[in-house]
Order: sequence, then structure tokens, then C-alpha cells
Amino acid sequence: MSKRHSVKYKIDRRLGENIWGRPKSPLNTRAYGPGQHGQRRKGKLSDYGLQLRAKQKLKGYYGSITEKAFRRLYDEASRRKGDTGENLIGLLESRLDAIVYRAKFVSTVFAARQFVSHGHVTVNGQRVNIPSYQVKVGDKIEIKERSKQLTVVLEAVQLAERDVPDYVEVDHNKMVATYARVPALSDVPYPVQMEPNLVVEFYSR
Repeated sequence: MSKRHSVKYKIDRRLGENIWGRPKSPLNTRAYGPGQHGQRRKGKLSDYGLQLRAKQKLKGYYGSITEKAFRRLYDEASRRKGDTGENLIGLLESRLDAIVYRAKFVSTVFAARQFVSHGHVTVNGQRVNIPSYQVKVGDKIEIKERSKQLTVVLEAVQLAERDVPDYVEVDHNKMVATYARVPALSDVPYPVQMEPNLVVEFYSR
């Protein structure tokens, strides 16, 4: 697993958007970029700049996925039938760490990656410690018995700032989630607008 070198909220400030909708985001009080020149007026982005920004925003949202891993997902999305942008969203939301986050087992996507890596999760009864593991529709994701009382889990379940989407069925009493269906872009509760069509344009250049 690659190490995330930057603080997650630097991603918010660099992109100029609170991409996780978190109350603690510095953009809530400092709605400008980081650094000495962060408050300067920004020029209009080129088409390439808009495409690059859309890619960085989508990558950042899922815990700063590496370029190699993200490109691999894009290539898989383009091979599948249907709209490539929609396929890409479906693949991103099918990642094990994404489903652990959506199920509110942990409070952030970064915590979800670490939680899976540390072996706290099983898929269909088998221990899986790979955050990028692709979950299939109908798969059952469960927190291991000894991990169900961890503070990070108990606190996340009580979070009022986001709801569990309908494509993930969750029983928080048993700490079990089922991946009910692959979502479309319109189903995913992004706090900001994601533009996978621009990501497709970026890689299609």
C-alpha cells in the first residue's frame, strides 16, 4: 500500500472544494488555496486544466489513489460495455475501502483504507486486507468480532453528517453490510460535483 504523504485537508485547499463535505475542512473558514499566493485571483482554466482537476478531485476523494491504480481502473472501465465514466464510478464504489466507508463503519475514506489494511474486515467470511479489492454484488462485508467495539467504529456509526446510500444494505447491530447493486453516478452521495466525463476526456487525449 502506498503511503499518503500529504495531509488530507491539503487536498481540499489545493482543489478549492470541500470534497468530503467534512465540518473540519479548512475551506469552511479559509476558502482559498494554500501558500503565500493562495489568495490571488485565479485565471480561467484551459480544457486540459479542467480535465486534470476533475481527475485529481476523483482520485483525491477515494483516498488519493495512486496514478497507476487509477489508470488501471480507467482502462478496465473503458473495456466494459456502456458509458466509460459511469463504469469508472461503479468500479471506484466497488472497492472494499469505499464500501466500508459508505457503510459508516469508519468516518473517513482514509480510515477505511487503514481499517481494511489492518485486517478488521471479512468478505463472505474470508479475511481481506486489500483496500482496492473489488467487491461483487451480493457480497457480504463484516467487521471481525474482536473489532466491533473499536472506538473508531462506534463513533462512525453515530455520525450524523452522512447517510448510508441505498446500494449498500447495512445492519449496524451486527456490523454487516451487503453490496446490493453497482451504483450510477447519480446514486453516489458526493458532497461536490464529480465529472467522470472530463476524466474520460483527459485519458482519451
